[in-house]
Amino acid sequence: MNTYKPRGAGNASKPSFGNKGRSGGDRFAGSSSRPRFGSGGGNGGGSRGRFNSRPKNGGGNRSQRGGIDHNLFINKAKEEVVEAYVPTHGFTDFGLDTRIVENLTRKGYKTPSPIQDQSIPVVLGGRDMIGIANTGTGKTAAFLLPLIHKLAEDKNKKVMVLTPTRELAQQIEAELRAFTFGMKIFSISCVGGMPIRRQMMELERGVSFVIGTPGRVKDLITRGKIKMKDYGYIVLDEADRMLDMGFIDDMREILSAMLPTKQALFFSATMPPAIRTLCAQFLKDPVNISVKTRDTASNVDQDVVRIRNKGERIEVLHELLSGDDFTKVLIFREMKRQVDELEEELSKRGFKALALHGDMRNRERAHAVKSLATGTVQVVIATDVAARGIDIPDISHVINYDIPRDYETYVHRIGRTGRGSSKGKSLTFI
Repeated sequence: MNTYKPRGAGNASKPSFGNKGRSGGDRFAGSSSRPRFGSGGGNGGGSRGRFNSRPKNGGGNRSQRGGIDHNLFINKAKEEVVEAYVPTHGFTDFGLDTRIVENLTRKGYKTPSPIQDQSIPVVLGGRDMIGIANTGTGKTAAFLLPLIHKLAEDKNKKVMVLTPTRELAQQIEAELRAFTFGMKIFSISCVGGMPIRRQMMELERGVSFVIGTPGRVKDLITRGKIKMKDYGYIVLDEADRMLDMGFIDDMREILSAMLPTKQALFFSATMPPAIRTLCAQFLKDPVNISVKTRDTASNVDQDVVRIRNKGERIEVLHELLSGDDFTKVLIFREMKRQVDELEEELSKRGFKALALHGDMRNRERAHAVKSLATGTVQVVIATDVAARGIDIPDISHVINYDIPRDYETYVHRIGRTGRGSSKGKSLTFI
């Protein structure tokens, strides 16, 4: 493990976490104590100390961006007793093509998740649908499985899947390939950052599934390589994120180019007004299915790290990353330039780190994701391009080096850890 110690570190012990209400100095300013972690006593009890960022005019402990209450960043993971969901179907009960069921067995799928159990019959029945579900609930299979079945019955049909990011599009396509093994159903990811001419050639050869980002899909429509009237099915996955990224007009234009007889499936973690309007405009009597539980995972320990000045942040981060339990760490920064700067600084300090942001080539982004997944690197520093659509197993920590723009972004950031039954931790520097 890295042996670097910042100046003045001495033999001080590692930072402590939790609501200890501890006051004291800053070891980086020459004393032996460390910056405070936890809520520092909240609204009563404990001394505020020099690292408490509560504004003097009251109103709670809030960030300067978006007015997020810092107490929302603190939540102890709980062992919740949740009544087990009892599916009403098995995968053999849906009437899916036997090859699909065989591929599910090969992948280790045993029983449908709640969103799969409820959505698959709706999609097979031809109804439009709005699915409200947290990330990691199995919604990809919830729409892919019945649509694959429909295309197995009629190879002339085509499906368009829109996603907010390249990574999510490629993740969906990887799932699709596993589900369609041996079925000769072909697909392509139409995303930015990849050669458009190659995508045009694949489209000309003929594919059944197009999984793409709105900007690239719209570009290919303009070039005449995608004709939306040929697509009988459309899926908007993480529609709220596409709204956040400014794709609302692209989504509307793509949907408008389809025939009225299309079947449309919208999946989203939240339903902001603009998405509700889109649903009302383009969906016909949709079935609403919601399996969303809570905003943040109950198995993620959430805490704050109180920093007094900018120069101190990198030293505290260095010390945290030197801990034995910080094995797979995803660090979020606001700006692409800041991501690159932090990657360079951590690399100089001896940490194995990579950057991940929208200005990077697609293969570089994929390399960063794969390297963290396999443990080749310890740290990936990312913009919010990684807040959704990145499914890396066993991320030990998410660190918000910069406070997120809003609470919804925070929820999606920390959702990268503590997935499934795994435990995770998140730390927010304030």
